[in-house]
Amino acid sequence: MSQVFYRKWRPQTLGDVAGQEHVTQTLRHALETGRVAHAYLFCGPRGTGKTSTGRILAKAVNCLTNGKGEPCNACDMCQAITEGRALDLIEIDAASNRGIDDIRDLREKVRFSPSLARYKVYIVDEVHMLSEPAFNALLKTLEEPPPQTIFVLATTEVHKVPATILSRCQRFDFRRIPQAALIKRLMQVCQGEGVSADPAALALIARSAGGSLRDAENLLEQMVISYGSQVSLAQVQAIFGLSGDQRVRELVRYIIEGEVAAGLTTINRASADGLDLRQFNRELVEYLRGLLLIKAGAHEAVDTTTEALAEMRHLTDRASMEELVGAVSLFGQLDLRFEGQSTLPLELALVEHALAHPKGARPQVKAAAAAPLASPTPPPKEAATSAPAKASALKPSDKAAQPSAAAPETPPPPKSTPAAPARPEPVEPPPGGANLEYFTTHWRKFIEAMRGVGSKGNLDAYLRNACHPIGLEGDTLVLGFYYQLHMDKVQDPKYCHLVEGKLSEVFGGRYRVRCVLIGPAKTRPQGHLIKAALDMGARIVPEDRDAHDARGPEASGKAG
Repeated sequence: MSQVFYRKWRPQTLGDVAGQEHVTQTLRHALETGRVAHAYLFCGPRGTGKTSTGRILAKAVNCLTNGKGEPCNACDMCQAITEGRALDLIEIDAASNRGIDDIRDLREKVRFSPSLARYKVYIVDEVHMLSEPAFNALLKTLEEPPPQTIFVLATTEVHKVPATILSRCQRFDFRRIPQAALIKRLMQVCQGEGVSADPAALALIARSAGGSLRDAENLLEQMVISYGSQVSLAQVQAIFGLSGDQRVRELVRYIIEGEVAAGLTTINRASADGLDLRQFNRELVEYLRGLLLIKAGAHEAVDTTTEALAEMRHLTDRASMEELVGAVSLFGQLDLRFEGQSTLPLELALVEHALAHPKGARPQVKAAAAAPLASPTPPPKEAATSAPAKASALKPSDKAAQPSAAAPETPPPPKSTPAAPARPEPVEPPPGGANLEYFTTHWRKFIEAMRGVGSKGNLDAYLRNACHPIGLEGDTLVLGFYYQLHMDKVQDPKYCHLVEGKLSEVFGGRYRVRCVLIGPAKTRPQGHLIKAALDMGARIVPEDRDAHDARGPEASGKAG
């Protein structure tokens, strides 16, 4: 039975460990100078080389030829460790040996001297799975370790390891392996296995592995088993359930143009064709992220062809930064794990983005505001009798422009949501630059500019009479909120970027927002007249119904 790739091509020297130079360089120097610690903690994501590095360390300290620096991998001890038959290398899976009895057994055996090697090395994998009594038992051994024993503790969740254990170990943080290092390692595996692979296919495998070499090698082996020694990009896309760029680009274009019907058709067509919607959404978010980077001027960070980059730049010209941020946020937070092949999460995200960023809404609102609204009540008698005379005085062209008597009257918009201006005129900053008084003075204008913003168009209700500027820290405006409800809404990333975008429009700069809860009693600005009225029993109420509704039931008492 042949070995799987990730075991067959496990690194055998510190120089073979991919993407962890900050770890291997320190360990190599410690080996060369003879300053090896008695306990190490290797933490980081899965498949990044933690256990492999522990085995290499065990070989290096016990190598019969060298013993200082890299192992020779030729002596009897190095070969015994490589082949897994060394008695003095003990690997323990803490997930299945997590009780205090298991650690007590370890404490009993650790006192014995090594059988053949210079050091007895214990590698405890997934050490965070130990129970609290087991950690306490291990702590005593780490405090007073035998002189010829080395512990290597490996974990993917270092936050679950007690601080008392951490303080007695030398900690090394393993990072996700960069894509370039993954591709280089995959090429070495392909060369050793006699596999001819398209570089684009290896790049896609590396990107899908998420920084884990073990996952990348497993995916490569899956490709070799499925297609043999010739691996192409199309094969990788087929076996991973990737849709390719065409349908993703098509949906992105519909998102930017606000074509909901066409976008819904694309989503359902992708589902009907049997595509994995989770993978489809991952590609969609990755493409939207690329557009966001290009819009921000960081096109060098987008890994794509020149032709694709030109097409992406064309798309960014038709979308604002606010729209792209909203799209990445909406589709990036979708959870399709429990939806099977349901298209509903994608459909809802598409519709919500279209409602939040309507296309062509501003000209329509402007035209509607300019046109006189028909009165829903019948006109007075005098006006009715004089109407024919007025109509006869009109020019023929004017008569043609008048609506017919049978046409239904357009109902007026709701009183609580008047149409907002297309884009507010920026407020001129003071000569000395923006300051807190500058924001406080024009705060009401900003609130009015927020009307109609948000998925339901009422985001201004969570700012009106609910907060006020209390500080300016560089380009960050600090808002003091009276109630938790309003602060939670505004500091939600889905809405916070809308507030920051409108701040940039009104105040003519790039500003960020930080929200703090300061309470209602001591924060509302009160003049002497307001204080006198409050002393006489008066109370403060919201100016409009939107703000009152947004406050919620917990704020129905006195505002103070």
